[in-house]
Amino acid sequence: MAGHEDELCAALTRLAFAGDGLVMGIGMTVLAIRTWIKFWSHSKALKDIKETPVTRIADLRTLVEETDVGPREEIRKPEKIISSQQDLEVFATRSKVKMPSRPWMGERPSTPPPDTNQQKLVIVRGRVQTKASVESEDSKRDAEALVALNVPEKAVFIERTQTCLYNKWRGFLRLGSDTRALLGWGSLKDQVSLSRRKVPFVLAETEAHWNFRPRDVAIYVHINLDESHHPMPLVTVHHQLHPVPASSYTLFQAMFGRRYPVGLLDEEKILPLGAEITAVGVLQTAPDGTPVVKSSKRLPIFLTEFTREQLLVELANGTKVLFWMGLAVSTVAVGVLGYSIVKNWAKWKQRQQQRRSQNDETRQDRTVDDEAENREDIPDGELCVVCLLRRRRAAFIYCGHRVCCVGCAQRVEHGVNPRCPVCRQTVTGIVRVYDS
Repeated sequence: MAGHEDELCAALTRLAFAGDGLVMGIGMTVLAIRTWIKFWSHSKALKDIKETPVTRIADLRTLVEETDVGPREEIRKPEKIISSQQDLEVFATRSKVKMPSRPWMGERPSTPPPDTNQQKLVIVRGRVQTKASVESEDSKRDAEALVALNVPEKAVFIERTQTCLYNKWRGFLRLGSDTRALLGWGSLKDQVSLSRRKVPFVLAETEAHWNFRPRDVAIYVHINLDESHHPMPLVTVHHQLHPVPASSYTLFQAMFGRRYPVGLLDEEKILPLGAEITAVGVLQTAPDGTPVVKSSKRLPIFLTEFTREQLLVELANGTKVLFWMGLAVSTVAVGVLGYSIVKNWAKWKQRQQQRRSQNDETRQDRTVDDEAENREDIPDGELCVVCLLRRRRAAFIYCGHRVCCVGCAQRVEHGVNPRCPVCRQTVTGIVRVYDS
């Protein structure tokens, strides 16, 4: 590594072990808390997926209707407004509804509204298709599909990444790209350019009877990616490095430490048509009544190529890893924090004891000096220029003037602007002077 990188690593190490490991302990504690939060979310996701069976796409419409209707009481509305006690009793007898102690007059009984906030978690597996491919004729199949740029494959989601590779030489000023970014001379974001293209797609039924279904029956479910930040099961179809030729301006860029591109890494990933994937999300309803699967924020996964059994195994393994990692990080954090707290407490107690002992010694010396000086006559030239009571016993650093007693010199040293009363130079310390 370069010299400044070694210095940076040494500075980070000193910062981590500052306060006898207090900074490192706080960082480990934050990491442990984040690990346990992630473990809790994975555990809850594992429990939810275990309790949710795989649902056929053809049965989703029934679940949508059940979710929309929701639980409600079977109360028949009267055909006319209840206006008397007799009508109220007749209505109670016919509808078999327990009447309240005080009847209402002139009001129509209302049915409780359905629970619209109820979310139904579903797991469905199907093949990726466009909506046109499951509703149109064979001649119009895949009309809405996207075509990858570098390969003739059709997809519903295309992610293209271009990474610009820059030189490593730092020029005469020895400034790297990270240092220039901190100084505001450049940005690290311009190294990677990301572009995404997507079209609305559905998951079509994968069972054998789907191929022989009537043409007017569509067995599919919409996939909503609008608010999803989960990773997608993309396939890399293009990966190539393009060298960038040097120009006449490259020499000046290298001399002054400016970055210049040396290569362009082009990568393309797609979600191809016909890929068999599993969707784990919340079941909702589109305006036309068709079922829609949307991502859930409480689940760490939305679309995956794994089946339900494979997904359960992966989540169980990840949960175990997070548990043991959280346990190990928590143990280290508790040890480091405990050690730093004990060491800092001991240092604080030692500083307090030293301060008390120094104050006692100063008070004792001052008392002895006062008693000795009170018993003898002090010439005018030896009196402190501040208090004019005690003998000059302290010399200032760095001017060397001995014009104050020990007490006044200490007050000058610990003042807001410590300066010598004679020459007005800055005082950085005092030295006690003893007569032989």
